[in-house]
Amino acid sequence: MQIDIRESIKKNFKDVSTNDIKLSIEEAISENDEITLPGLGVFFETLWKSSTDKQKEEILNKIKKNI
Repeated sequence: MQIDIRESIKKNFKDVSTNDIKLSIEEAISENDEITLPGLGVFFETLWKSSTDKQKEEILNKIKKNI
């Protein structure tokens, strides 16, 4: 059986509050568990796809600055 991680993450978070999403992100980061990386990647992908070119540039600059 093949699982579509993107759709599963989106489905699981569709009806939750922004605070729940924030807590999930903070927990994933604080646990430093690589199993949560795909979920964070889905969040990033949705952010990226909905961003303007200017916002993407800002995101890239923040990433570059903090690596």
